[in-house]
Amino acid sequence: MAARQVVLRVADTGIGIGPEHLGRIFDPFFTLKDVGKGTGLGLSVAFGIIRKHGGTIGVESTPGAGACFTIRLPLGAPEPTGDAA
Repeated sequence: MAARQVVLRVADTGIGIGPEHLGRIFDPFFTLKDVGKGTGLGLSVAFGIIRKHGGTIGVESTPGAGACFTIRLPLGAPEPTGDAA
């Protein structure tokens, strides 16, 4: 049985993300905005917070057709891994 989780999808109808950039969008300071228009930290920070809570974030995008981010977070306390604390 799959672990209990909550799934949140956030989609837009913007210009999308080119396939050449998809592998870098969660990197700190990566941005496609003009200099002075963004720091490129938003998705990196979100990625870190989600991972810290045992979740994942992924993206699907087609240039010209927007993007859809899928966030998966576990429900309840994480299951023991067998490692001593």
